[in-house]
Amino acid sequence: MTQTRPRPVPRDLYAVLPAVLLVTAAVLVGRYVYTYDDLIVGWPPLLGRWDPHLGPGTPAAVVVAAAVVAYGPAVAARLPWRALLPAVWGATMAWTWSLALVDGWRRGVAGRLTTHQEYLSVVDRWQDIPATLRGFTGHILLHSPDNWPAHVAGHPPASTLTYVLLDRIGLGGGGWAGAWTVTVGATAGVAVLVTVRVLTGERLARRAAPFLVLAPAAVWMGVSADGYFAAVAAWALALLALAVTGRSLWWAAGSGLLFGLTCYLSYGLTLFAVPAAAVLLLGRRGVRERPVLFVPLLLGAAVVPAAFTAAGFDWWEAYRLLVTRYYEGAAGVRPYGYWVWANLACTVLITGLATAAGLRRTGGVLLRRRAGGGRAGSAGTADGPAEKSRASEVRLAFLVAAGLLALLVADLSGMSKAETERIWLPFALWLLPACAFLTRPRGWLTAQALLALLLNHLLATGW
Repeated sequence: MTQTRPRPVPRDLYAVLPAVLLVTAAVLVGRYVYTYDDLIVGWPPLLGRWDPHLGPGTPAAVVVAAAVVAYGPAVAARLPWRALLPAVWGATMAWTWSLALVDGWRRGVAGRLTTHQEYLSVVDRWQDIPATLRGFTGHILLHSPDNWPAHVAGHPPASTLTYVLLDRIGLGGGGWAGAWTVTVGATAGVAVLVTVRVLTGERLARRAAPFLVLAPAAVWMGVSADGYFAAVAAWALALLALAVTGRSLWWAAGSGLLFGLTCYLSYGLTLFAVPAAAVLLLGRRGVRERPVLFVPLLLGAAVVPAAFTAAGFDWWEAYRLLVTRYYEGAAGVRPYGYWVWANLACTVLITGLATAAGLRRTGGVLLRRRAGGGRAGSAGTADGPAEKSRASEVRLAFLVAAGLLALLVADLSGMSKAETERIWLPFALWLLPACAFLTRPRGWLTAQALLALLLNHLLATGW
């Protein structure tokens, strides 16, 4: 009788198991070593509470998940590129809206941005926009008169001003604010796909598409303003990639404009300089051939800072005061020794186990390149199908690694203690393309969908 050999453990599980253990440790240590007064989150490492429930969005969420798992990889492979981009946007909208509506319209959408710490709570204080901008820094500290709520104080004024302007054009209230945030935020995945395609090729972009749709991050993209920030930052990178590969001055100017806006939506998104540098390196051939691209890029990047500075807002002074405010509040209590690794557990929950496996493969691609003595090449420099395929994989791995590096810098800074399930959405989206390296995508997509559905139905999240 011949003995059958035991099937080897798939190598991707070597990445999945540590990710599961990291989340488990964050939950157990958060619940049994620390108290609520230490961490100030209801269900560590996430801001939320245990609340098993169903809602009106439940059937739609299950249907969308099943459809993307069953048909997503095939549709992404065959649909014409110009049709794929709106299809990804539409599917992302369906997934995000259905998850948000699991909590109902009021709790899941219309009430998210109207709580006392959110942006809509201060819209009435912006009757005179220039005067409010001039006096913005005077209300950041906790002991200042009429201090801003946490989220308003914690961001440059472009974030709040967005919702003020929506109110001014007749789209006031939490419903319109939530719809704006979901609609714009859902375009972030499209921007990531555009970037991946122009820098690494269409094959890998198509493979990544279903994972960008079915990301567990959608639980917080609907409705957190950080989803809107993620889209602006993603399009800044996408336009930069188009500029350096197409040698377009207009794309460069648009990219600079959005980078400037990004820095005035969230202080922490200045770290997008890291993936931006990666895009410039990957597109260095275009930069060398047309260095004049830096002129519209820098001019565009100066527009928003110049406008806010002229209006009387001092970004650097505001950031200095924010750091003080940050440690006056919850950050002064939350232990760095827990959050410096528990934040990474939050990242596992918003990017999913498929991304953990994809990052393992990303590391493998980079290590093989290093062993081979190569370097991340410019788009379109390799010859031959095999060489082009390997070069494309290296470029994608390099881009993903840049997003991961920015996230790790944010982690080590200590300015992101907790709530990173929403704060790090802009960075997390750039880890998802690592899933393009995975085989058997339907199995991994199933894992992504199940994680999102479980999180949304078992917890009442903060966003």
